Amino acid sequence: MRIRTSLLTILFLSILMIGRAQIGGQYIYNFLNLNNSSRVAGLGGGLIAAYDDDPALILNNPSLIGERHHTSLEVNAVDYFSNASYGSVLYSHTFKKVGSFAFGMQMVNYGKFTATDECGIEQGYFHAGDYAATVAWGRQLDSSFSIGADLKLIYSAYETYQSFGLAVDVAGSYVNHKKRLALSIMARNIGTPIVNYVPGQFEKLPFDLQIAFSQRFKFLPVRYHITLHHLYRWNMAYVGPNDPLLEYDVITKEPLYPNKATQFFDNFFRHINFAIEIIPAKFLSFYVAYNHNRRQEMNIPQKRTLAGFSYGFSINIKSIRFGFSRMHYATGAVPNFFDFSININEMAKLHQENKMKKLQRTN
Repeated sequence: MRIRTSLLTILFLSILMIGRAQIGGQYIYNFLNLNNSSRVAGLGGGLIAAYDDDPALILNNPSLIGERHHTSLEVNAVDYFSNASYGSVLYSHTFKKVGSFAFGMQMVNYGKFTATDECGIEQGYFHAGDYAATVAWGRQLDSSFSIGADLKLIYSAYETYQSFGLAVDVAGSYVNHKKRLALSIMARNIGTPIVNYVPGQFEKLPFDLQIAFSQRFKFLPVRYHITLHHLYRWNMAYVGPNDPLLEYDVITKEPLYPNKATQFFDNFFRHINFAIEIIPAKFLSFYVAYNHNRRQEMNIPQKRTLAGFSYGFSINIKSIRFGFSRMHYATGAVPNFFDFSININEMAKLHQENKMKKLQRTN
């Protein structure tokens, strides 16, 4: 037990050190932060700590990969903004004495673009897209602790600009089955481009350090989720003269900056996602979430919107799952998330059981 606790402690300290080294800068491969699950999107995005057999959470949190996901196949599709769309495919398999693995592929298609010269004369068309192949591994240390990691091979192509890169996610989870709670910590997108879009121009990946907590009430069919993100950086908001929403004093024309207390609490809640999951039956769940950072970034003072809110549902019947959710960014910018998963091994067992029942009836 001491050794396992020490391993998690070392993991925690290591990712804190990595996080400190990545403050600031502009990032490439931001598509790695896209939500590849309707459930994750419906719960506000970010790291999710929920110990169940939903394979959609595997790419989101590799430390949750386990034998319960053996032979699970999951497909996700997202109707994104304008002509853009993306999706992912995932398969999980458990090998004795080695651990549980997941193999995934993420694809983003930004659509078709018209190529023109400096005079605006059309020269044809080109496409843009991002791709990531993932190999993830998870292992249960005991009934409470588990660890996991994944390796991402990244390829990005925008017209004639191409880039290759590598990234790693490292995660650890603690589950208390008696209290129905789960806690996860993850450092994501630790990596580097191998081939840059522009030779000699080095760019950083969108590193993030996240902690997630979830707990299901004992006497209520409700589970709440809290996700803390961008823990390596405090300032999430821009406060300065270039803010397009900045107000000015009518008389002095001086900018009216928010006071220190307002800035503190705004930054504090920008790091937190809140979500509620209602589970009225074993095969059905509904969820709604609020992401304060997204709402502030997409906020339009002159108009009320649902920016920052997301919601959805999932159905699980005989090892077949279907999920749907929506995530609000702004008016008219509400992506739809769909996913479908099936446990091949469980379906084969059900088919065999039904076959045996039919034989018993005929006899």
